Amino acid sequence: MTTDTAKTRTIQWEDIRLPAWVTGVIGGVGLIAAWWIISAIFIAPSGAHVIPSPLEVIASYIDTGWEYYWRNFSVTLVESGIGYLWGNGLALALAFLVLLVPRLEGVAMQIAILTYCVPIVAIGMLAVVLFGAPPRGAPSGTAVFLAALSVFFTTVVGALLGLKSADKSSLDLVTVYGGSKLTQLRKVRLIAALPAILNALQIAVPAAFLGAVLGEFFGKIEAGVGLAMILAQQNSNAPLVWALALASGAVALAGYVLVGFIARLIAPWSKGAQK
Repeated sequence: MTTDTAKTRTIQWEDIRLPAWVTGVIGGVGLIAAWWIISAIFIAPSGAHVIPSPLEVIASYIDTGWEYYWRNFSVTLVESGIGYLWGNGLALALAFLVLLVPRLEGVAMQIAILTYCVPIVAIGMLAVVLFGAPPRGAPSGTAVFLAALSVFFTTVVGALLGLKSADKSSLDLVTVYGGSKLTQLRKVRLIAALPAILNALQIAVPAAFLGAVLGEFFGKIEAGVGLAMILAQQNSNAPLVWALALASGAVALAGYVLVGFIARLIAPWSKGAQK
């Protein structure tokens, strides 16, 4: 009876397991199809399509050419890269300082939360006044500052959580052998915190790029993704705006994947690498 029941059991959807790449392809095709349908449905009173179709966006890529995207994205990538290094560097330094001087934890968290809660638009206005217009061909100080600000909070929190996750018995062992807090930090805490720090650095990649683009929206620059979007909006060039937005997402995703790959090489014992 049991054998007959097992043979006649119908296959449930839960029993079907597709490879990850197949699921990704199906999801991508579904998104493009939904985009195409929505672009055809939504029409302005003037008769113009509010949302460009995928073919119009592809045509925009072809019309503008590689040189256009390289000129704008190279500037934004430099700004986001500088901001990424500064923001994460200061965040990690603050996290290490808190471990050495625990009394500073409250002040450090208040600073991190302040950078996260204050509206970035208000900070951007102050940054424009503070840094002014960059020299011709130089990165925008406002964009660099907002890129650094965008990554500071997540890296501080991730680093502190990782540094505090160290095994207590290992820390006690270092103390018994006469080790200082600095020795604990170098020998135990850094190793334990490495996966969490690398995850925070991975999350910071798209945040830094977005911060740089937002910084360019405040003007006083000659090239950049933010400026290109503003000009496309002013010219009512919807396909170009979408093309720039999608290219920005692709660049941020590529950076996220690259840092994730490096993280797996550096910390192969982390949970994400084992998966």
